[in-house]
Amino acid sequence: MQPTGATGRHYMVGGGIAALSAAVLLVRDGGVPGDRITIVEHRGTAGGSLDGSGDAEMGYLTRGGRMFEPNFVCTLDLLSGIPAPDDSAFSVRDDIMAFNRMVPGRAECRIVRDGQKAEDRYSLGLGAEEIVALNRLLLMPEGRLEGRSIEDWFARDFFGTNFWIMWSTMFSFQPWHSVAEMRRYMRRFLHLFPGLARIEGILRTRYNQYDSIVAPILAWLFGHGVEVRTASSVADVTIEGDRDGRRVTQLHLSTGDVIKIAPEDRVYLTLGSMTDATVTGDRDAPPPLEDTPSPGFDLWRQLAARHEGLGRPEAFAGHPDRTSWTSFTVTLASPAFVTFMEDFSSNRTGTGGLVTFADSGWLMSIVMLHQPHFRGQSAGRPVFWGYGLRGDRHGDVIAKPMAQATGGDILKELAHQLRLTEEQHAEFFGEAKVIPCRMPFITSQFMPRQTGDRPPVIPRGAENFAVIGQFCELSRDCVFTVEYSVRSAWTAVHRLTGSVAAPPPVVRSDRDPGALLRAAMVLFSS
Repeated sequence: MQPTGATGRHYMVGGGIAALSAAVLLVRDGGVPGDRITIVEHRGTAGGSLDGSGDAEMGYLTRGGRMFEPNFVCTLDLLSGIPAPDDSAFSVRDDIMAFNRMVPGRAECRIVRDGQKAEDRYSLGLGAEEIVALNRLLLMPEGRLEGRSIEDWFARDFFGTNFWIMWSTMFSFQPWHSVAEMRRYMRRFLHLFPGLARIEGILRTRYNQYDSIVAPILAWLFGHGVEVRTASSVADVTIEGDRDGRRVTQLHLSTGDVIKIAPEDRVYLTLGSMTDATVTGDRDAPPPLEDTPSPGFDLWRQLAARHEGLGRPEAFAGHPDRTSWTSFTVTLASPAFVTFMEDFSSNRTGTGGLVTFADSGWLMSIVMLHQPHFRGQSAGRPVFWGYGLRGDRHGDVIAKPMAQATGGDILKELAHQLRLTEEQHAEFFGEAKVIPCRMPFITSQFMPRQTGDRPPVIPRGAENFAVIGQFCELSRDCVFTVEYSVRSAWTAVHRLTGSVAAPPPVVRSDRDPGALLRAAMVLFSS
C-alpha cells in the first residue's frame, strides 16, 4: 500500500460517526483539503446511530444513546478540536466535561420491583459460583471463546442476579450474545465496577448526541469544505484484483451514477449498521413488522459474497429475532411526570440514568433525561426515553410482544410498573406524544462470532480501501460504543494515508492493580 496525503480524493461510504471522524482526522491531522473529501449517506441526515429529531407537535425522537467515559481516548481527542455549539471558545470535549461536573450522575433508583425502589438495589447479588465464573472469564483467552454465548458460560441462576439485570440493561447484552464480547467489556470497563450499581463514572452529553456531537462536527466539516451527500446511497462497489492486491475502482450509486476511483484516491466503507431497517410507530400504531431495506448490511452481503476476507455479515444480521429491541421517546405535555419521578427515584432529573423494572416482562427501562434534551426544545415539554430489552416477551398488562405494541400500550405498561392510578396516568400521559421505534439489528454486533466474521480495518490485499464502523475487527476495544467507531476510523486514516499518527492505545484497566483491587472488592462484597 502506497501512502497518500493530500494528493488523492477520499470517499466515505456511509455517514455515521466513523465516517465523520475519518473526515475530521484527514483534515485536522492529515493535511487533506476538505474539498477533497466526500461523504455519501443514504439517510436524509448524517450521523448514523447518533440521532435526534422531531418537535413538540409531532414528538421528539432519539432511537437510543451511547454512553461515554473518560477512557474513550480517541473520541475525546477528536472532540477536543471541534468547537462547542453554545460557545466556540470551548471544544465539544470541554463542554461534555463541564456538563458532567455540573450534573454528576449517581443513580439512587437503578432497580424497581413491585412498583418500589428495590431494597437490594445497591447489591450485585452474586454468589460464590457466579464470582468464580466471572473471574474465570476475565482470565480466559479470547480465542477459546469463539462462537460461544454468555448462557454457555454461566449457570442459570446468574441471570437472576442484580449484577446481570444491571449489566444487561446498561450495555444491552442478552444471554445468547457473545461471551467473548462480554469478556472484552469486563476487561475494558473494569474501572467502572465500583460505580456499577449507581451508574457512576459515565459521561453524558448536554443534549441528545446529534445536537451535542454530530451537529458540531458537521458544522466544522462544512466550514472546511467537506461535501456531505445525504439521501444518496451507494448500491455497490467495484473491487478489482484479489487478496494479493485489490483496489476499489468504482462506487455505484442507487441513482445509476458511478463515481470513478482514481489510483491515488481512498475509500472508507461502513459495512453494516446497528440501526439499519429502523421503523417507527406512534401513540396509536406500532412500528411496522414488515421487512424494510437495510442498505448497510445489503452492501456488505454483496461484497462479502464476491470477495474473500470481507467478513460474514450473516453472523450478525441473520437473526433479527435475537438482535432486535424496541425503544420509545415520550414528549410530555407538562412537567408533572418529571416531578413524580424525581420524588419516586430520589434523583434530580438528568442525574439518575437507567431505571429498570426488574419485574417487567419486557424488562423495561426508562431514563429521565436532563432538560432540555434537544436544542430549541419547547419549554414545558419534557422528553424522556426508554426501551425493552426483552421485547420478544409479552408485557404484564399488554398481552403482546413490545415490538407489536403501540405507543399508548407502552405508556400503559409503564404506568403499571410504576403502580400509577388512573388519574395519574391521565395527568402524566394523557396528552403525551410517544414514538415507539423497532430496530431489528440494534444488538447485532454482539452475536457470537468466529475469527473472520469481522473483517480487519484493512482487509488483506486492500490497497486503497478500509472497513470502518462497528463491524470490523479491533483488538481489545468494545463494539456498541462511539469509541469503537472513532478508533476504527483513526486506524483506517493512519494506515491509508501514512501521514496521520496511529490512534492512542486502548486504556488497559485490566492491567491497573488499583482497578483490579477495587473491582475484586466490589465482587466479593456483593
